[in-house]
Amino acid sequence: MKYLHTMIRVSDPDATMRFFELLGLREVKRMESEAGRFTLIYLAAPGDEDAQVELTHNWDPEEYGGGRNFGHIAYRVDDIYATCQRLMDAGVTINRPPRDGHMAFVRTPDGISIELLQDGRLPPREPWASMPNSGSW
Repeated sequence: MKYLHTMIRVSDPDATMRFFELLGLREVKRMESEAGRFTLIYLAAPGDEDAQVELTHNWDPEEYGGGRNFGHIAYRVDDIYATCQRLMDAGVTINRPPRDGHMAFVRTPDGISIELLQDGRLPPREPWASMPNSGSW
């Protein structure tokens, strides 16, 4: 068995693409279906193209509540503090800051939780060590 991708439904593919590009993912494939009225966009981290996120955009407006869009996706990052800073500088809310130097949670524009995990732990660093949570993750 081999992991292929995680699919999340998105209401604004451009906003979601900008979010994932901030994380470092790049588009590896796109497919549009006129008959099915949807677009599929596959993203992956450079050098890890086998682990993909599939963004599904249904062209007809639809609200994704009650778990219809997904739970969370996890990525290992090289420097959790630098990653969170880059996201925060771009206006992304850090829902669970990396106070422990190991784990943080952010959300996509559609409210999907993204878990960021440091390989190992970095020593606590301000302002992260004393930053409160900004909401549920």
